Amino acid sequence: MLINWFTVAAQALNFLILVGLLKHFLYKPILTAIDAREKRIAGELADAVAKKSEAQKEHDDFQHKNEDFDRERAALLSKATNEANAERERLLAEARQAADALSAKRREVLKSDVQGLNQAITRRTQEEVFAIARKVLTDLATASLEERLIAVFTRRLRELDGKTKTDLAAAIQTASDPALVRSAFELPTEQRAVIQNALNEAFSAEVRVRFEASPDTVCGIELSANGKKLGWSMADYLASLERAVGELLKESDKSEAEAPPKADPGAPPKTEGSKPEARVNEQSV
Repeated sequence: MLINWFTVAAQALNFLILVGLLKHFLYKPILTAIDAREKRIAGELADAVAKKSEAQKEHDDFQHKNEDFDRERAALLSKATNEANAERERLLAEARQAADALSAKRREVLKSDVQGLNQAITRRTQEEVFAIARKVLTDLATASLEERLIAVFTRRLRELDGKTKTDLAAAIQTASDPALVRSAFELPTEQRAVIQNALNEAFSAEVRVRFEASPDTVCGIELSANGKKLGWSMADYLASLERAVGELLKESDKSEAEAPPKADPGAPPKTEGSKPEARVNEQSV
């Protein structure tokens, strides 16, 4: 068989041309597409890694922020709790103070009312004792109560001695104003003269005297000069009576607190106390 070298050469040339054409129009675009795809995939992988890293970073930041938020929330809650407790204690303290102040005010009002009632009872007792004493002395001694008081007062003046008399005499002599004689009643001229004579006799001098009626001096007479006082009244009787009544009330309260057996309602009450005695009140102001 004869080889046609022209045909072989032509086929070889066609093959080379076909390879060139395939390389230029087929393989090269395919390789370029493959390279572009690989680059695109690599870029996408790099972007995915970057996004994953960014997402992890954001997750870590969110976790840190969440932890910081939890700590701040716990701190704020603790602070709010402490402030609420402090405010509660403050309000409770203010409420206690207000309650104590109200209680103290009520006690003061009650004490004032009790004192006013005691004063009213004392004054009424003085007035009743004054009226009873006046009537008794008038009926039994055939003399008015004023006359008896004047007699007692002048007798006390004549019986003065020692330091009391010296101090009172010095006060009368050094006083720029006349000596003041106060009584619960308006003294008539005769009784004023009796007191004036008793003063002159007691202090061996002409004593200037000014008389004054004072309802506060119940059943008594008081001489005052330059801060010195000498008086006689039924205040001691009333004070003794007040002490006896106070002791009786205390015993009654104590008995009620201890809840003793009830006594016979028909039996008379037993109280202890000393009989009040009339005496001269000598005071220095």
